[in-house]
Amino acid sequence: MTTSQVQGDNPLLIEAADEETPLLQQKQQKKAPTPLPYLQIGIVLLLQLCEPLCSMSIYPYINELVSTLDIVKGDEKKVGYYAGLIESLFFATEAMTVLQWSRASDRIGRKPVLLVGLVGTILSILFFGLSTTFGALVISRCLCGLLNGNIGVMKSAMGELTDSSNRAEAFALLPVVWAAGASFGPLLGGSLARPADRFPDTAFASQFWKDYPYFLPCVATAGITAITFVITLIWFKEVRSQSKYTRKRVVSDASESSQSTITPTTPVVEEDDGPLPLRSVLTFPVVISICNYVTLAFLNISVNALLPLFFHMPVPMGGLDLDPVTIGYIMSLYGAGSGLFQVAFFSPLVRGLGVRKTFILSVATFVPVFLTFPMMSLIAKSWGVNWAVWILLAVMLSLLFLMDTAYGCIFMFVTASAPNKRSLGATNGLSQTTVSMARAIGPALSTSLYSFSIEYNILGGYGVYAVLAFLSVGAFILSQQLPRKLRGDDGEDHEEEDAKN
Repeated sequence: MTTSQVQGDNPLLIEAADEETPLLQQKQQKKAPTPLPYLQIGIVLLLQLCEPLCSMSIYPYINELVSTLDIVKGDEKKVGYYAGLIESLFFATEAMTVLQWSRASDRIGRKPVLLVGLVGTILSILFFGLSTTFGALVISRCLCGLLNGNIGVMKSAMGELTDSSNRAEAFALLPVVWAAGASFGPLLGGSLARPADRFPDTAFASQFWKDYPYFLPCVATAGITAITFVITLIWFKEVRSQSKYTRKRVVSDASESSQSTITPTTPVVEEDDGPLPLRSVLTFPVVISICNYVTLAFLNISVNALLPLFFHMPVPMGGLDLDPVTIGYIMSLYGAGSGLFQVAFFSPLVRGLGVRKTFILSVATFVPVFLTFPMMSLIAKSWGVNWAVWILLAVMLSLLFLMDTAYGCIFMFVTASAPNKRSLGATNGLSQTTVSMARAIGPALSTSLYSFSIEYNILGGYGVYAVLAFLSVGAFILSQQLPRKLRGDDGEDHEEEDAKN
């Protein structure tokens, strides 16, 4: 028999057992999945789309842009240093403010912070397109990072719009949408760069487009972000509710029980809606989940920074010497293929292997990915960019498709590890702060190592891949330290599904 009693403003849920109650409670029966709020989820996914769309649209032309700046002085070997620095600045400045934005969203709500982030993205990407000096490029990227805390707030909003019964379904969509942006962004960047050269018989042949050859792709991505701003402003509903942020606590104090009809030892479940101090958020599940997220993001951003540099650099310098349009098509294929892979295989993999094993399998792909780079380069140096190079590139992209499934898994680990819902923003903000630091270091380190390896002939110019492959082994070992259980919204641990025998 279960008794419920409410006194004043403090609800108490009191549970008592009779002779028909099992001594050991087994797993509760699975409840039917809660229907997803599709409109709100769709807006969060649209917000997610803007992130890779704006950040990755610069990849097809960033190395060409840097090579035209006076800071390089015609030395192609220095392109990697400065291109990596520009790519890293967004994440470096984001790391300074993302935790503050996330904690602010715990207080004032998710929607205002999301809208500010969209405005910052629009202004910075337009500024980037009008930049003709290295200093202006640096300022535009820093501005984008400082004003944009959306990536952590979006995950908090997604966590609040879902529960333990439908969270896997919703979070599986995040890497799919990211892949769509990662596909469409480079396609826009590669196709719309230098419009005066590509469309000589149109209005784009004017002097303005010759002076600012990379402004058009920035206008396109800023326009999509502006449409997202309007949609969010009108239709997105605030998800942070004071009444929702509750955490169950079991007590057995005699003073509580004296006001009820049961004995003092009866467990009492009462509501605690207060956010935890930052130190209390740093539990083992939170820390190990964030550590794995950091290593995944670092290695992934290193690959993403190396790919366009590897494609752009001349064959004697370890690259494939491809033009920006081809680079854009390849990067778009990577994004589109990854998205389709998530749609087709993410859920079956998680159902068959469980979240933890799927993550470990995905992280294991980094070692062969980094070893494929020198193999392609050696073939290109000996026989040119022939069919064997394209086959190896297809193998690499296939491995990266599988690698991207790790994001859906780690998002679930990070969200489920939050001690309570009022700490969800802080947990995601903390994870995004450390991940932004890793993403700031990744491009600068990987592209600088590439240039350093070429300039000083480290391991035949391939030293960068040896270093990253070694770090990938460490990431694989770390992935095996993740908890074997995901923590549910009700505060209980739920076993992962083991692989089917």
